Amino acid sequence: MKIVSSAEMREIEERCEGQGISTSQLMENAGRAFAEEVREWGQGVAGKNVVTLIGPGNNGGDGLVAARHLHDWMANVEVCLCAPRPATDRNIEMLLERGLQPIPVYEEGGPATLREALNSAEIVVDAALGTGRSRPIAGRLGEIFAELEAARESNANLRVAAMDLPSGVDADSGQGDPAGLRADLTVALGYPKTGMFAFPGASMVGKLRIADIGIPDGLAEEVSLEMLTGPMVKALLPERPADAHKGTFGRLVVVAGSGRYVGAAYLACAAATRVGAGLVTLACSPVVRAIVGARAAEVTYIPLDDEAGAQDWKAEIVGEMELSDALLVGCGLGREARVWDLVKGLLLDGGEGATPAVIDADGLNALASERGWWDRLNREAVLTPHPGEMSRLMGSPTREIQGDRIGTAREAAARWGKTVVLKGAHTVAARPDGRAVVSPFANPGLASAGTGDVLAGAIAGLMAQGLGAWEAALAGVYLHGLAGEVGREKVGEAGLVASDLLPRLPGAVRGVEGAG
Repeated sequence: MKIVSSAEMREIEERCEGQGISTSQLMENAGRAFAEEVREWGQGVAGKNVVTLIGPGNNGGDGLVAARHLHDWMANVEVCLCAPRPATDRNIEMLLERGLQPIPVYEEGGPATLREALNSAEIVVDAALGTGRSRPIAGRLGEIFAELEAARESNANLRVAAMDLPSGVDADSGQGDPAGLRADLTVALGYPKTGMFAFPGASMVGKLRIADIGIPDGLAEEVSLEMLTGPMVKALLPERPADAHKGTFGRLVVVAGSGRYVGAAYLACAAATRVGAGLVTLACSPVVRAIVGARAAEVTYIPLDDEAGAQDWKAEIVGEMELSDALLVGCGLGREARVWDLVKGLLLDGGEGATPAVIDADGLNALASERGWWDRLNREAVLTPHPGEMSRLMGSPTREIQGDRIGTAREAAARWGKTVVLKGAHTVAARPDGRAVVSPFANPGLASAGTGDVLAGAIAGLMAQGLGAWEAALAGVYLHGLAGEVGREKVGEAGLVASDLLPRLPGAVRGVEGAG
């Protein structure tokens, strides 16, 4: 599913006209599709009181079409104009033919009239601005939105459905106007917009649905940003033949854990096994081995002497790496100098055919300490930084990274020549050619220690089964997010911990395999 900017959407609409699909036809398709989504979401609309807030542009035109269909489906519809519409507006004429008289709430006394309509409303349709916001919300429109917010405070059952984008959210950056509207449902028309996946705008979207408005296939082919979906990931998952053995599903070496971060090693190894890796071998100290071994009987070990140095450790690990299909480095390793020397010794200046790797946490911190490290990382790799680690790697403040997560991930992937997974709400995966994919999941339950170790282990486990870096990154991000959604439903956001994801990963795989 493509994700488009406002400029890209305009170009797509222009191409539609070139194929004989007029703006009015797209508007008709959009309004009806939106109304159908609202009807499904509301479990029917017959007899329900619906207030539509109609703006001056195409978004308002879409809203007028939706109002007509909702009326025809027996909803009690009030059409409230937030700005003047053209006198020849055919969509208004069709409402008048049905006995619906639009209320110009933009006129003097309009907000008070709206207040009366909102008193009994169950659903409010936000078709005021859509992607057309170009200036701060103020004046009469600000008063109208304030009336709606006041009505929501007094009526907990009042819900807002946004047409294409909540009013006040920037379609490209996700910046939100303080006076903007928070939706319970947003129906993206044709394609979701970039700003829906960037905060604070993402927090105003509510439940996101995407409506087909009749745009021909192929018109968005050049768009390089996509939303991860189950069917997309289904096509990537490795086959599991009936005559398989453990070698069929790959061998993974994990270099992780320290006295302070024992759990990271366990979570990463367990996640790799839970997504189907055949054999996982952990290189670690005796204390880490003792604790992880008590919890993960399936893992094998490369014992590392606590008294040894980086070169001795590397010698113990390299032989196993050469027999393996993938390498995971970094989860909970700590920042001891000899540990960072080990990371650099394992990853840098290797041959082009070296074992593909997933690099996480302290593996990334070790690389960040080495100038020009990306020119020496001569292997296929997935880098999985959180914003703080990305800040160290890029030399940019965390606030700048969070302000443009998609752009940052793309820039990093291009600079380093590797697949990059920028973790966080709506995790972003990018590759060097500019293509990027955004996770549909934004789960505060995953904002806790260890969930990143689970993600790194899942990606590495998939890589060990033969997936390339990009494919393993996409599948791992989606399965991790889906397991988190199931965990949130079962446990709740506040009580969800990283280890809760582990038993839910196989179910996530099964769920994706059954995706349509």
